[in-house]
Amino acid sequence: MLTADDLERARRLVRREMGTTPQYRWPLLEEAVGGELWVKHENHTPTGAFKVRGGIVYVTRLHEAQPKVRGLITATRGNHGQSLARAATRAGLRCAVVVPTTNSPEKNAAMRAFGAELVEHGTDFDAARTHAAALAAREGLTMTPSFHRWLVLGVATYAAELFEAAGELDAVYVPIGLGSGICALMAVRDLLGYRTEIVGVVARGAPAYALSFEARRVVTTEAARTFADGMACREPDPEALAAILEGAARVVVLDEDAIAQAIRLYHTATHNLVEGAGAAPLAARLLEREHMAGKRSAVILCGGNIDMAVARTVLGGETPAPF
Repeated sequence: MLTADDLERARRLVRREMGTTPQYRWPLLEEAVGGELWVKHENHTPTGAFKVRGGIVYVTRLHEAQPKVRGLITATRGNHGQSLARAATRAGLRCAVVVPTTNSPEKNAAMRAFGAELVEHGTDFDAARTHAAALAAREGLTMTPSFHRWLVLGVATYAAELFEAAGELDAVYVPIGLGSGICALMAVRDLLGYRTEIVGVVARGAPAYALSFEARRVVTTEAARTFADGMACREPDPEALAAILEGAARVVVLDEDAIAQAIRLYHTATHNLVEGAGAAPLAARLLEREHMAGKRSAVILCGGNIDMAVARTVLGGETPAPF
């Protein structure tokens, strides 16, 4: 899925618009997990999340393949939409983004600021995705999925940075939304010839990928309810799942309380305020403290775009209601 030339070209494209994000070892976090721990800070990007990398590469490659493309449309809970709107606007393209009616007001505002034409439809991501496909056909826009090879190529640049800094790790924990983050890590791991375990992380209220991993086939759920909206998927992407089945070590399922506690730990130990999906890998690493004793690991802090109301609830010691 990934060649050295593919990765180097993607890194050049990303470096034109942003610097390398840091990966730090925080002593208080290492004390909490009981071992060496690297944090990949994808909350330090121009959109506050790792998705910006995929947008840069996707729009560049699409423009090369289809010079007369009129505009793009996609569905999102926020970070993918910000990434695509930013990249499309910088390329002079129209970008429509469909979000659920329950979506984060602050992420909606950010997408508009990056140039998105926002459409609210349905109560969850999957309903928004169906509506976006219908609008694409009606308005002559190019439907941009949340999982695509070019998106994975862009996201793979963060994996390359992490392994370049930390070397071969025993395990890396990464949240699963639709799959670009975990697939990028596995692709770079394989390209480097490493044996690092890639561990997917999902919320108990949005377990579609965990159920699919266990059943070894796509399993959809009727709902995906979690305050960690970046992981709120109820219909796995078949291509992403195939890669995960082949290359992931396991998928950890988290309660909402564990995610909230990880957000609080990030704040007290590093003074980074992170979103639910960004904190989930740390929560999973804490859960596997005994299993990972004496091993070197990393967690992907995929984003910091948490709404003020949610942050207030979490930092006040409570767990937000899933939505």
